[in-house]
Amino acid sequence: MNAIKALRALGPVDVRGIRRDKMLAYIALMPFALAVLVRFAVPWIRDQFLARIGFDIEPFFFLVMSYFFVMLSSALVGMAIGFLVLDERDNQTLQALQVSPLPMRDYVIYRVSVPLVISVLMTMAAYPLAGLGNLSVAQQLIVALSAALLAPLWMLFLGSFATNKVQGFALLKAAGFIMLMLPMFSYFVTSGWHWAFGLLPSFWPVKIYWLLEAGETAVWPYFLVAVAYQGALLLLLLNRFLRTIYQQQ
Repeated sequence: MNAIKALRALGPVDVRGIRRDKMLAYIALMPFALAVLVRFAVPWIRDQFLARIGFDIEPFFFLVMSYFFVMLSSALVGMAIGFLVLDERDNQTLQALQVSPLPMRDYVIYRVSVPLVISVLMTMAAYPLAGLGNLSVAQQLIVALSAALLAPLWMLFLGSFATNKVQGFALLKAAGFIMLMLPMFSYFVTSGWHWAFGLLPSFWPVKIYWLLEAGETAVWPYFLVAVAYQGALLLLLLNRFLRTIYQQQ
């Protein structure tokens, strides 16, 4: 009930904030634009490779899908909400919330749950729009749920370590490479060092996606590890985020 009150109080404010800021609106819509781009551009690139050098890149389509729709969809949602949080810090909104009828606990529940839910919906919508994957709806949902916690992790990362949007962009340049690119390299590591990439929370949803695309169905151990590890990191970042807010009083 309290979460619903927070949604009613803050939801319209967030929508207006995204509509006013073209950059945030662009980030929010990017998963769908990328899905359309992938749907038409990737098959064209495959045809060019086949015609020019006789190399078929279709067996690697799943790598493209895992990057754009397992990691990037949740990351973009978390970044958009994270920049809204930085706006709230700039506008002293977070300080005002501490003396408002809306408890900080409800604000935190709202801020964590909204990107999580939007991430699942965006992944489920963008994946079939791209048209290059072979997963069933149930398998898509498993992947989307395993990646959903990445969205609030990105949001809390920005809210905890950046003091403004400029600093937020600088942080994303470094963190983006580590979180979004390194898990892709893990596919080409066949030794035991492959599991070292598991230190990255974005590795586990990608691993689940690759296994499902390869026809493996016993992915529940990986799913549980993904949720448990991301949940633990979420609690750590949430603690850091709350300390940051209260230190600004």
